[in-house]
Amino acid sequence: MNTMADTKLEPIVKSIEVPCGQEQAFNVFVNEMDTWWPLGKFTTSAMAGAPAKAIRVEAKKGGTITEISGDDTEYLWGTFLEFDPFGSFAMDFHFGPPDQVIEERTRLEVAFTDLGDGKTRVQLTQTGWEGLGEWAADIRGGYDFGWGPIFEEGYKAACSA
Repeated sequence: MNTMADTKLEPIVKSIEVPCGQEQAFNVFVNEMDTWWPLGKFTTSAMAGAPAKAIRVEAKKGGTITEISGDDTEYLWGTFLEFDPFGSFAMDFHFGPPDQVIEERTRLEVAFTDLGDGKTRVQLTQTGWEGLGEWAADIRGGYDFGWGPIFEEGYKAACSA
């Protein structure tokens, strides 16, 4: 019998080129996240029917990314496990509906490579789906879809501004 524990789900890998330098690309991703993340669509608050108010990022190893709802409820999205300013970061990452207790998270790694001429390649890799249990494949599918409008469109547009 094949169980989720026996099945390894493929990583999600998204790679884009943004029209800004490496330092700016990193800063927009980390320090300006709530300017490009769709707060009214892909947040715990949105799953409850209202947009999030903000995303708070503590940009350092051991720092957290926390969603702030309209009523100031805080939802932890993840914690930075590695943090190399302007080069890369890795974190545990997952958020769900407001009534769900999040015990396991995926691993999200984002690398920023200077391409010269004011351009940067940004590669996002998300792994570790198996820890999410019986819903892992469905959750992976949701993230695979969501990174399109969030990362490939919203973040890239923010780097163009």
